Amino acid sequence: MQADAPIEREPRILAIANQKGGVGKTTTAINLATALSAVGQTVLIIDLDPQGNASTGLGVSRSDRAIGCYRLITDRLPLTQAIRGTSIANLSLVTAEADLAGAEIEMVNLERREYRLRDALAELRSAPSPYNFVLIDCPPSLGLLTLNGLVAADAVLVPLQCEFYALEGISGLVRTIEMVKRGLNPGLRLQGIVLTMFDRRNNLSNLVAADARGFFGSTVYETVIPRSIRISEAPSHGKPVLLYDFRSPGAQAYVRLAGELLRREHTADAEPGAPA
Repeated sequence: MQADAPIEREPRILAIANQKGGVGKTTTAINLATALSAVGQTVLIIDLDPQGNASTGLGVSRSDRAIGCYRLITDRLPLTQAIRGTSIANLSLVTAEADLAGAEIEMVNLERREYRLRDALAELRSAPSPYNFVLIDCPPSLGLLTLNGLVAADAVLVPLQCEFYALEGISGLVRTIEMVKRGLNPGLRLQGIVLTMFDRRNNLSNLVAADARGFFGSTVYETVIPRSIRISEAPSHGKPVLLYDFRSPGAQAYVRLAGELLRREHTADAEPGAPA
């Protein structure tokens, strides 16, 4: 259900992005949001991916997405009209309707094309907001939709699959983050990197994890998300894995990830000059 009570501080807006598909981006978005909501945080998910997997994973059928991100960014529909509740307490959603697939082409000729989502979310910053966190599930590309997500966000959370080409692929995203920071969103930062689909029995997973920590240091979360059948099965039931099988290792990993994210955000708030 949508939260009603306003929150004193602005919500933290996190873009969950990786230009590579199949890295656990949407899975991380919906399960991290669910874990945060379970500990009393109010969360809004923006499903900015035309595939609409975050909407599906939260039990919203494709036939039930008449109003969502497409109208939000192309028609400037007020945010409050695009938000819907979910079956999870404290968790709300803006769905990805079918027309979102054509938005990249349509946006080319729109004014403020890189700022459409930022403008849509402006009301959350100009008045007390009902949300602690806004998570933007970006498409697996570096096009205009992802750019809108990065321009609208305070920080970027990057799921990194433990496979051979993972670190090579992430370099393009890091360059894009720096480009956006220089030209469009000076406050943008890399919030963290989450290792996903980790298999402790696989030497390659361990090597990728070691390389990531060696290159990015403490930016990489201590929590790793294991490769898990339960995580893979949950979306077909329209549920996050925390509701599908709370005791599974994958679900528990997302609980730990949420705790680690909250600690990082509190630390960032306590630093001089940190955003309110």
